[in-house]
Amino acid sequence: MLKQLLFIASLVVTAGVFAWTMRRIFLFFRLTKPYPIGKWGKRIWLMLKVAFGQTKIFRFPFTGLMHAVVFWGFCVILIGSIEMIIDGITGTERVLSFMGPVYDVIIASGDVFALLVLLAILFFMARRLFSGVKRFEGIEMKHKSHMDATIALSLIFLLMVSLLGMNIYYCILHPNSPEGVFPVSRYVMRYFIPRHSVSFNTAHAWHEVYWWSHILLIFVFANVLPYSKHFHVFMSVPNVLLSRLEPLGYLPNMPEITREVKLMMNPDTAFAVQPEGEQAPSRFGVKDVEDLTWKNYLDALTCTECGRCTSVCPANLTGKKLSPRKIIMDVRARMKEKGPGMVKNGKENTDGKSLVRDYITPEELWACTTCNACAQECPVNINHPSLIVDMRRYLVMEESAGPGELNATFTNIENNGAPWQFSPEDRLKWADGLDVRVMSSLPAGTPPEYLFWVGSAGAFDDRYKKVSRAFVKILNHLKADWALLGTEETDSGDVARRSGNEMLFQMQALMNIELLNGYGVKKIVTCCPHDFNTLKNEYPEFGGHYEMIHHSQFLQQMIREGRLSMDSDVFSGKRITYHDPCYLGRANGEYKAPREVLRSMGISLTEMNRSHSFALCCGAGGGQMFKEAEKGNKEVFIERIEDAIATGSEIVCTACPFCMVMITDGIKYKNREEEMKNYDLAEMVVMAMGL
Repeated sequence: MLKQLLFIASLVVTAGVFAWTMRRIFLFFRLTKPYPIGKWGKRIWLMLKVAFGQTKIFRFPFTGLMHAVVFWGFCVILIGSIEMIIDGITGTERVLSFMGPVYDVIIASGDVFALLVLLAILFFMARRLFSGVKRFEGIEMKHKSHMDATIALSLIFLLMVSLLGMNIYYCILHPNSPEGVFPVSRYVMRYFIPRHSVSFNTAHAWHEVYWWSHILLIFVFANVLPYSKHFHVFMSVPNVLLSRLEPLGYLPNMPEITREVKLMMNPDTAFAVQPEGEQAPSRFGVKDVEDLTWKNYLDALTCTECGRCTSVCPANLTGKKLSPRKIIMDVRARMKEKGPGMVKNGKENTDGKSLVRDYITPEELWACTTCNACAQECPVNINHPSLIVDMRRYLVMEESAGPGELNATFTNIENNGAPWQFSPEDRLKWADGLDVRVMSSLPAGTPPEYLFWVGSAGAFDDRYKKVSRAFVKILNHLKADWALLGTEETDSGDVARRSGNEMLFQMQALMNIELLNGYGVKKIVTCCPHDFNTLKNEYPEFGGHYEMIHHSQFLQQMIREGRLSMDSDVFSGKRITYHDPCYLGRANGEYKAPREVLRSMGISLTEMNRSHSFALCCGAGGGQMFKEAEKGNKEVFIERIEDAIATGSEIVCTACPFCMVMITDGIKYKNREEEMKNYDLAEMVVMAMGL
């Protein structure tokens, strides 16, 4: 009875402290904005795959296996912990043993996992203390962060030692229990602690010591976790369950901007757009923690500070200030600082600081290429780029504080329908001498099978005009039913959106959708992954529903159907590598199509060390193409061209206008123009076809 009373008292204290902590965190959540969730079937599958299956952790196999062992061990051992709590309250022993063989499997698994987790923790501690892993360091990783990790790992180590000790002395006390229930503990007992050398009273005393040590360590651990980066032990599964389901290339819409834009475009719809009594938003974008959604704050609490995001960030790799891990840690730190005052005095309470500028500098925000490498690697599905863009939105739309070059780009898009200062009337000059059809010349109600979306780069960039011409030659050779918008086409708005100018993006999107829907367009093929991503993933929210096809996918389809054949000797003996565009690969998961097209030419690719979903960004995305890069050790495109040079390739194949510009610049910077060429996939197909 005394043991029960002591246990119940310990449990009540533990639950009380934990409830107090959770109440504080819950009150912080109430300060944030809503975040819509749904599609629970998909969410549950994602949780089973990413959280329980640990699929993202296994992108780095060895350390991934070690971490997965710890996670799976915790899942199994949790059942035993629940049993201990029931036993402690009721005064029973092994209360779940009524489950028979199922119980034996669970307990045996827990015994084995206790040893495996213990060994994994020793590995992690040695690695953290002695191996000098670069991603464990950084400006955001203070001494507290390292101590936090050491304390948490030490607690887990002691938990496993106490569990094994409890199991070993239970085996000594119950020598006739089934052999297979405690495989590890029985082995230790048999060879290291002979049963005849330990009296019953001594064994019972040691069992109680380990039992109490284990359960009290669990209670301490549970209340330490919310104040530690290891809070992800509790938060990772819910965070993955509630993570976004859209492709990585998608950026969340801002309905309040949509209302403003529709009102600007058609003042007669004012009441329908802004219902009476509905207040206008107090602020566009994210300036401080009260502008965040509850999901942003959940991400911050879940962050493991593992640094996988920062270790693959092209900006960070090239010495710039941006660290995706720091962005998320700053959200958590800022809420911890400002949250109590807002809880006490209301959301209007201010301390004269803000998340943007006092914690996160504009220089950090503008260094991001929105390549999504960080989001791809995060084991708990945090999406860093969407938060970065939200803060850019604040800088651009509230403070007009975007970089000067981007402000000029916005003006060009608004006035000329392109990021450059070219006349819209010149948009079709690239096609001089080619047989093209424009939509406005076709009979009403007879849209072609394909609309070729040329894009601003395809129409105005001198190098990429050649790609547009090459693709038109392919379309005409195939006798495809196609047309283009010509001078009616205008910028998709991709650059504006990712640079924070949501209003300009939505104006472009709504104009384009009205035009495309007016022509009855169903299928769109484009050479630009950025436009492909924008029209495919972001236009549907505004009423633009089209079957989007990247030109690599179109070429793949034509080859599979036998409509396109090429000379396999054209590139014979050439060493060729392929650069994965971020907005085709990571953003939309397309890695096979361009490689299949290249293989059909008889090409055996020499892959870069960083390829497929691990590919390094060219450095042009997120508006970087139109502005000076932030200070660093080198430019991102130089880092990437060094990957290509390391393969010894004579040709770098690309499938994106932005990548084409950056890779070409890299070749020039390295003085490799004579021995290395950069071609788009469409150009290589034209060469192989002899057109």
